[in-house]
Amino acid sequence: MQVIEITGPRRAQVSEKPEPRAGGDVVKVQVLVAPMCTEWQSWRAGKAGHELGHEAVGLVVDAAQSKRLKVGDRVIAMPHWGCGTCPSCRAGEHIHCTRQRDILAETGSSCGLGGYAQYLIKPDYLLYPVPEDISTDHAAMALCALGPSFTAMQRMGVSERDTVLVSGCGAVGLGAVINARTLGARVIALEPNPTRADLARALGAETVLDPRSPDLEAQVQTLTGGFGADAAIETSNVETVPPLVIELVRARGRLAFVTWSGALPVARITGKGIDIFGCWHWNHDAQGPQMMQRIRDARPLLDRLTTHRFALSQISEAFALQETGACGKVLLYPQRDAP
Repeated sequence: MQVIEITGPRRAQVSEKPEPRAGGDVVKVQVLVAPMCTEWQSWRAGKAGHELGHEAVGLVVDAAQSKRLKVGDRVIAMPHWGCGTCPSCRAGEHIHCTRQRDILAETGSSCGLGGYAQYLIKPDYLLYPVPEDISTDHAAMALCALGPSFTAMQRMGVSERDTVLVSGCGAVGLGAVINARTLGARVIALEPNPTRADLARALGAETVLDPRSPDLEAQVQTLTGGFGADAAIETSNVETVPPLVIELVRARGRLAFVTWSGALPVARITGKGIDIFGCWHWNHDAQGPQMMQRIRDARPLLDRLTTHRFALSQISEAFALQETGACGKVLLYPQRDAP
Protein backbone atom coordinates (compact mmCIF):
# COMPACT_ATOMS: atom_id res chain seq x y z
CA MET A 1 0.00 0.00 0.00
CA GLN A 2 1.02 3.63 -0.36
CA VAL A 3 1.97 5.60 2.75
CA ILE A 4 3.51 8.98 3.43
CA GLU A 5 7.05 8.82 4.78
CA ILE A 6 9.17 11.67 6.15
CA THR A 7 12.79 11.23 5.06
CA GLY A 8 14.42 14.43 6.34
CA PRO A 9 13.80 18.10 7.15
CA ARG A 10 11.03 19.31 4.84
CA ARG A 11 11.24 16.10 2.84
CA ALA A 12 8.37 13.66 2.42
CA GLN A 13 7.52 11.01 -0.13
CA VAL A 14 5.03 8.31 -1.04
CA SER A 15 6.47 4.90 -0.10
CA GLU A 16 5.27 1.33 -0.57
CA LYS A 17 4.65 -0.72 2.59
CA PRO A 18 2.91 -4.05 3.27
CA GLU A 19 -0.79 -3.79 3.98
CA PRO A 20 -1.65 -4.32 7.66
CA ARG A 21 -3.55 -7.40 8.84
CA ALA A 22 -6.82 -7.60 10.73
CA GLY A 23 -7.31 -10.09 13.54
CA GLY A 24 -9.50 -10.62 16.58
CA ASP A 25 -11.25 -7.32 17.28
CA VAL A 26 -8.67 -5.39 15.21
CA VAL A 27 -10.34 -4.23 11.99
CA LYS A 28 -8.75 -3.25 8.68
CA VAL A 29 -9.97 0.05 7.23
CA GLN A 30 -9.47 1.51 3.76
CA VAL A 31 -8.73 5.19 4.40
CA LEU A 32 -11.01 7.46 2.35
CA VAL A 33 -9.95 10.78 3.87
CA ALA A 34 -7.27 11.75 6.39
CA PRO A 35 -7.64 15.20 7.94
CA MET A 36 -4.21 16.77 8.39
CA CYS A 37 -3.25 18.01 11.84
CA THR A 38 0.18 18.77 13.36
CA GLU A 39 2.25 16.21 11.41
CA TRP A 40 3.70 19.07 9.36
CA GLN A 41 5.81 19.91 12.41
CA SER A 42 7.52 16.50 12.12
CA TRP A 43 8.05 17.21 8.40
CA ARG A 44 9.67 20.56 9.20
CA ALA A 45 11.91 18.99 11.86
CA GLY A 46 12.78 15.97 9.72
CA LYS A 47 11.48 13.47 12.24
CA ALA A 48 11.75 10.35 10.11
CA GLY A 49 8.87 7.89 10.05
CA HIS A 50 5.93 6.52 8.10
CA GLU A 51 3.21 6.07 10.76
CA LEU A 52 1.78 9.54 10.18
CA GLY A 53 -1.71 10.89 10.73
CA HIS A 54 -3.99 10.37 13.73
CA GLU A 55 -7.28 11.26 12.01
CA ALA A 56 -9.12 9.20 9.40
CA VAL A 57 -12.49 8.17 8.02
CA GLY A 58 -12.70 5.02 5.97
CA LEU A 59 -14.40 1.82 4.92
CA VAL A 60 -14.15 -1.49 6.76
CA VAL A 61 -12.61 -4.02 4.35
CA ASP A 62 -11.79 -6.81 6.84
CA ALA A 63 -13.84 -7.05 10.04
CA ALA A 64 -11.92 -10.10 11.35
CA GLN A 65 -13.86 -11.41 14.38
CA SER A 66 -15.49 -8.07 15.23
CA LYS A 67 -19.01 -8.26 16.61
CA ARG A 68 -19.49 -4.50 16.30
CA LEU A 69 -18.70 -3.88 12.62
CA LYS A 70 -19.01 -5.51 9.21
CA VAL A 71 -17.34 -5.15 5.84
CA GLY A 72 -18.65 -2.06 4.07
CA ASP A 73 -19.26 0.04 7.18
CA ARG A 74 -18.03 3.64 6.99
CA VAL A 75 -16.24 4.52 10.21
CA ILE A 76 -14.48 7.34 12.01
CA ALA A 77 -11.12 6.13 13.34
CA MET A 78 -10.62 7.76 16.72
CA PRO A 79 -7.14 9.24 17.34
CA HIS A 80 -6.09 7.05 20.26
CA TRP A 81 -5.23 3.48 21.19
CA GLY A 82 -7.08 2.66 24.42
CA CYS A 83 -6.75 -0.88 25.78
CA GLY A 84 -10.52 -1.26 26.13
CA THR A 85 -10.40 -2.82 29.62
CA CYS A 86 -9.01 -0.26 32.09
CA PRO A 87 -11.31 2.00 34.18
CA SER A 88 -10.90 4.91 31.73
CA CYS A 89 -11.76 2.75 28.72
CA ARG A 90 -14.70 1.10 30.46
CA ALA A 91 -16.05 4.61 31.08
CA GLY A 92 -15.62 5.38 27.37
CA GLU A 93 -12.69 7.71 28.04
CA HIS A 94 -10.29 5.82 25.77
CA ILE A 95 -8.29 9.02 25.23
CA HIS A 96 -7.11 8.80 28.86
CA CYS A 97 -5.99 5.15 28.73
CA THR A 98 -2.52 4.64 30.21
CA ARG A 99 -1.85 1.08 28.98
CA GLN A 100 -2.40 1.18 25.26
CA ARG A 101 -2.39 -1.93 23.06
CA ASP A 102 0.35 -2.95 20.65
CA ILE A 103 -1.88 -4.00 17.76
CA LEU A 104 1.03 -4.36 15.34
CA ALA A 105 2.43 -7.15 17.49
CA GLU A 106 -1.03 -8.65 17.99
CA THR A 107 -1.73 -8.88 14.26
CA GLY A 108 1.80 -9.44 12.97
CA SER A 109 1.64 -6.22 10.97
CA SER A 110 4.65 -4.03 10.22
CA CYS A 111 2.62 -0.85 9.79
CA GLY A 112 -0.96 0.39 9.80
CA LEU A 113 -1.22 2.86 12.66
CA GLY A 114 -1.36 6.08 10.64
CA GLY A 115 -4.03 7.73 8.54
CA TYR A 116 -1.63 9.05 5.88
CA ALA A 117 -1.86 5.67 4.19
CA GLN A 118 -4.25 3.66 2.06
CA TYR A 119 -5.09 1.27 4.92
CA LEU A 120 -4.97 1.28 8.71
CA ILE A 121 -5.94 -1.10 11.49
CA LYS A 122 -7.84 -0.24 14.65
CA PRO A 123 -9.65 -2.05 17.48
CA ASP A 124 -13.35 -2.09 16.63
CA TYR A 125 -14.33 -0.18 19.79
CA LEU A 126 -12.26 2.78 18.53
CA LEU A 127 -14.20 2.98 15.25
CA TYR A 128 -17.44 4.96 15.22
CA PRO A 129 -20.00 4.17 12.46
CA VAL A 130 -20.90 7.10 10.22
CA PRO A 131 -24.65 7.67 9.70
CA GLU A 132 -25.82 7.44 6.08
CA ASP A 133 -26.89 11.09 5.94
CA ILE A 134 -23.42 12.41 6.84
CA SER A 135 -20.79 12.69 4.11
CA THR A 136 -17.31 11.27 4.54
CA ASP A 137 -15.70 14.72 4.49
CA HIS A 138 -18.13 16.04 7.10
CA ALA A 139 -17.59 12.97 9.28
CA ALA A 140 -13.87 13.75 9.22
CA MET A 141 -14.61 16.99 11.07
CA ALA A 142 -15.56 14.96 14.16
CA LEU A 143 -11.87 14.40 14.80
CA CYS A 144 -9.44 17.21 15.64
CA ALA A 145 -11.51 19.93 13.97
CA LEU A 146 -14.58 19.69 16.23
CA GLY A 147 -13.62 16.99 18.73
CA PRO A 148 -11.42 18.75 21.33
CA SER A 149 -13.59 21.85 21.66
CA PHE A 150 -16.82 19.81 21.52
CA THR A 151 -15.93 18.29 24.88
CA ALA A 152 -14.61 21.61 26.18
CA MET A 153 -17.89 23.40 25.42
CA GLN A 154 -19.88 20.64 27.10
CA ARG A 155 -17.75 20.62 30.22
CA MET A 156 -17.89 24.42 30.49
CA GLY A 157 -21.65 24.39 29.99
CA VAL A 158 -21.50 26.94 27.16
CA SER A 159 -24.87 28.31 26.02
CA GLU A 160 -26.42 31.23 24.17
CA ARG A 161 -25.99 33.34 27.30
CA ASP A 162 -22.19 33.25 27.08
CA THR A 163 -19.45 35.25 25.47
CA VAL A 164 -16.72 32.76 24.59
CA LEU A 165 -13.11 33.74 23.96
CA VAL A 166 -11.27 31.44 21.51
CA SER A 167 -7.49 31.72 21.80
CA GLY A 168 -5.80 30.63 18.58
CA CYS A 169 -7.54 29.98 15.27
CA GLY A 170 -5.75 27.02 13.80
CA ALA A 171 -8.02 24.14 12.85
CA VAL A 172 -8.80 23.30 16.49
CA GLY A 173 -9.57 26.91 17.33
CA LEU A 174 -11.69 27.38 14.23
CA GLY A 175 -13.57 24.26 15.27
CA ALA A 176 -14.11 25.92 18.64
CA VAL A 177 -15.63 28.94 16.90
CA ILE A 178 -18.04 26.60 15.10
CA ASN A 179 -18.94 24.70 18.28
CA ALA A 180 -19.55 27.90 20.24
CA ARG A 181 -21.60 29.55 17.50
CA THR A 182 -23.70 26.42 16.97
CA LEU A 183 -24.55 26.61 20.67
CA GLY A 184 -25.64 30.22 20.20
CA ALA A 185 -22.74 31.81 22.07
CA ARG A 186 -21.10 35.07 21.11
CA VAL A 187 -17.45 34.58 20.08
CA ILE A 188 -14.38 36.77 20.47
CA ALA A 189 -11.31 35.21 18.87
CA LEU A 190 -7.58 35.86 19.21
CA GLU A 191 -5.44 35.26 16.11
CA PRO A 192 -2.50 37.13 14.51
CA ASN A 193 -2.56 35.30 11.14
CA PRO A 194 -4.71 37.31 8.68
CA THR A 195 -5.99 34.24 6.79
CA ARG A 196 -7.07 32.49 9.95
CA ALA A 197 -8.57 35.70 11.35
CA ASP A 198 -10.68 36.07 8.21
CA LEU A 199 -11.77 32.44 8.51
CA ALA A 200 -12.78 32.95 12.12
CA ARG A 201 -15.00 35.86 11.09
CA ALA A 202 -16.50 33.82 8.25
CA LEU A 203 -17.32 31.06 10.75
CA GLY A 204 -19.13 33.45 13.07
CA ALA A 205 -16.64 35.17 15.36
CA GLU A 206 -18.03 38.62 16.11
CA THR A 207 -14.58 40.12 16.69
CA VAL A 208 -11.05 38.87 16.05
CA LEU A 209 -8.27 40.55 18.03
CA ASP A 210 -4.51 40.37 17.61
CA PRO A 211 -3.13 38.72 20.79
CA ARG A 212 0.07 40.76 20.40
CA SER A 213 -1.82 44.02 20.89
CA PRO A 214 -0.52 45.95 23.93
CA ASP A 215 -4.06 46.93 24.95
CA LEU A 216 -5.63 43.51 24.41
CA GLU A 217 -7.05 43.26 27.92
CA ALA A 218 -8.66 46.69 27.59
CA GLN A 219 -10.20 45.70 24.25
CA VAL A 220 -11.73 42.56 25.75
CA GLN A 221 -13.00 44.51 28.74
CA THR A 222 -14.69 46.99 26.40
CA LEU A 223 -16.32 44.17 24.44
CA THR A 224 -17.63 42.47 27.59
CA GLY A 225 -18.96 45.40 29.58
CA GLY A 226 -15.87 45.53 31.78
CA PHE A 227 -16.11 41.96 33.08
CA GLY A 228 -14.18 39.67 30.71
CA ALA A 229 -15.30 36.58 28.79
CA ASP A 230 -17.70 34.16 30.46
CA ALA A 231 -15.74 31.20 29.10
CA ALA A 232 -12.56 30.72 27.12
CA ILE A 233 -10.73 27.96 25.30
CA GLU A 234 -6.97 28.03 24.71
CA THR A 235 -5.87 26.22 21.53
CA SER A 236 -2.76 28.13 20.41
CA ASN A 237 -0.16 25.98 22.22
CA VAL A 238 1.98 29.10 22.74
CA GLU A 239 3.72 28.91 26.13
CA THR A 240 3.17 32.58 27.02
CA VAL A 241 -0.56 32.57 26.30
CA PRO A 242 -2.19 30.78 29.30
CA PRO A 243 -1.50 33.63 31.78
CA LEU A 244 -2.84 36.10 29.22
CA VAL A 245 -6.08 34.18 28.69
CA ILE A 246 -6.62 33.94 32.45
CA GLU A 247 -6.62 37.74 32.58
CA LEU A 248 -9.25 37.88 29.82
CA VAL A 249 -11.75 35.63 31.64
CA ARG A 250 -14.15 37.19 34.12
CA ALA A 251 -14.18 36.39 37.82
CA ARG A 252 -15.84 32.98 38.35
CA GLY A 253 -15.41 32.31 34.65
CA ARG A 254 -14.53 29.05 32.92
CA LEU A 255 -11.40 28.16 30.96
CA ALA A 256 -10.64 25.00 28.97
CA PHE A 257 -7.21 23.98 27.72
CA VAL A 258 -6.90 21.73 24.67
CA THR A 259 -3.20 22.46 24.46
CA TRP A 260 0.03 21.20 25.98
CA SER A 261 2.23 24.24 26.68
CA GLY A 262 2.50 26.96 29.27
CA ALA A 263 2.64 27.49 33.02
CA LEU A 264 -0.43 28.58 34.98
CA PRO A 265 -0.50 31.48 37.48
CA VAL A 266 -2.20 29.62 40.31
CA ALA A 267 -2.65 32.75 42.43
CA ARG A 268 -4.65 34.46 39.68
CA ILE A 269 -6.77 31.36 39.09
CA THR A 270 -7.56 31.15 42.79
CA GLY A 271 -8.09 34.88 43.15
CA LYS A 272 -10.54 35.02 40.25
CA GLY A 273 -12.23 31.74 41.14
CA ILE A 274 -11.82 30.38 37.60
CA ASP A 275 -12.91 26.83 36.79
CA ILE A 276 -10.19 25.09 34.76
CA PHE A 277 -10.82 22.15 32.41
CA GLY A 278 -8.27 19.99 30.63
CA CYS A 279 -9.86 18.61 27.45
CA TRP A 280 -8.18 16.38 24.90
CA HIS A 281 -10.95 14.89 22.78
CA TRP A 282 -14.54 13.66 22.71
CA ASN A 283 -15.91 10.42 24.13
CA HIS A 284 -17.41 8.63 21.12
CA ASP A 285 -19.15 6.04 23.30
CA ALA A 286 -21.09 8.65 25.29
CA GLN A 287 -21.16 11.63 22.91
CA GLY A 288 -21.43 9.99 19.48
CA PRO A 289 -25.06 10.88 18.67
CA GLN A 290 -24.53 14.44 19.92
CA MET A 291 -21.43 14.85 17.76
CA MET A 292 -23.26 13.56 14.69
CA GLN A 293 -26.04 16.07 15.31
CA ARG A 294 -23.48 18.86 15.71
CA ILE A 295 -22.10 17.95 12.28
CA ARG A 296 -25.59 18.08 10.77
CA ASP A 297 -26.26 21.47 12.36
CA ALA A 298 -22.90 22.92 11.27
CA ARG A 299 -22.65 21.64 7.67
CA PRO A 300 -22.32 25.06 5.97
CA LEU A 301 -19.67 26.13 8.47
CA LEU A 302 -17.75 22.87 8.04
CA ASP A 303 -17.63 23.47 4.29
CA ARG A 304 -16.02 26.86 4.96
CA LEU A 305 -13.59 25.37 7.48
CA THR A 306 -12.18 22.94 4.89
CA THR A 307 -10.01 25.13 2.66
CA HIS A 308 -7.70 22.69 0.84
CA ARG A 309 -7.66 19.10 -0.41
CA PHE A 310 -4.66 17.04 -1.58
CA ALA A 311 -3.78 13.60 -2.93
CA LEU A 312 -0.95 11.59 -1.34
CA SER A 313 1.34 12.61 -4.21
CA GLN A 314 0.90 16.27 -3.19
CA ILE A 315 2.03 15.79 0.40
CA SER A 316 5.01 18.18 0.20
CA GLU A 317 2.74 20.92 -1.11
CA ALA A 318 0.24 20.20 1.67
CA PHE A 319 2.86 20.33 4.43
CA ALA A 320 4.33 23.56 3.02
CA LEU A 321 0.89 25.16 3.02
CA GLN A 322 0.24 24.13 6.61
CA GLU A 323 3.56 25.64 7.66
CA THR A 324 2.40 29.06 6.43
CA GLY A 325 -0.80 28.91 8.49
CA ALA A 326 -2.71 30.28 5.48
CA CYS A 327 -5.36 27.55 5.59
CA GLY A 328 -8.20 26.09 7.57
CA LYS A 329 -8.66 22.33 7.77
CA VAL A 330 -6.71 20.42 5.13
CA LEU A 331 -7.86 17.00 3.87
CA LEU A 332 -5.72 14.24 2.37
CA TYR A 333 -7.16 11.56 0.03
CA PRO A 334 -5.11 8.32 0.02
CA GLN A 335 -7.22 6.46 -2.57
CA ARG A 336 -7.53 9.00 -5.36
CA ASP A 337 -6.76 12.46 -6.65
CA ALA A 338 -8.03 15.31 -4.52
CA PRO A 339 -11.51 16.49 -5.55
